[in-house]
Amino acid sequence: CPSSLMLTCVLVRFKDGAFLGGNFIATVGIDFRNKVVDVDNLKVKLQIWDTAGQERFRSVTHAYYRDAQALLLIYDITNKPSFDNIRAWLTEIHEYAQKDVVIMLLGNKSDMAAERVVKTEEGEKLAKECGIPFMETSAKTGVNIELAFQAVAKELKHRATQQPNDPKFKIHEYIDSQKHKSGCCKQA
Repeated sequence: CPSSLMLTCVLVRFKDGAFLGGNFIATVGIDFRNKVVDVDNLKVKLQIWDTAGQERFRSVTHAYYRDAQALLLIYDITNKPSFDNIRAWLTEIHEYAQKDVVIMLLGNKSDMAAERVVKTEEGEKLAKECGIPFMETSAKTGVNIELAFQAVAKELKHRATQQPNDPKFKIHEYIDSQKHKSGCCKQA
């Protein structure tokens, strides 16, 4: 998938379990997909909006930030400018989105280690600076795709159902525990 279509590829992998490869139609402006996931025996419907991340649609995305409960920022580990643009997207998110929006940083194309130009440590460092969870994914192989969406769904479910004395859900700890449990993140 080209960098401008990464979210589309990640969404198709999550929703349909497939990889688009060269068979795709570019998202023009905004597209969305729905998927129901099971979170702690509760059905949660995720409506996922794909803004394509393209500069020419940047002004259109501002309206979608206001109502978003979660935002996944995806960069291509083989494309440095896609990583460099993350800070600009974060600035816009902080300007237009709700204060408590869940934000996650994903470095996609982890299956392409030989072409890597953005080190894992760079993604980890940026995520730590911003206080957001991070993981590397692959729309092609499916690595961490389900985990990313499941973690966001769990965070949103806990926020919606949390009672005053309930312990706070810790998305960072959940992701780390799931990565270690499955051994999913060991890349070459």
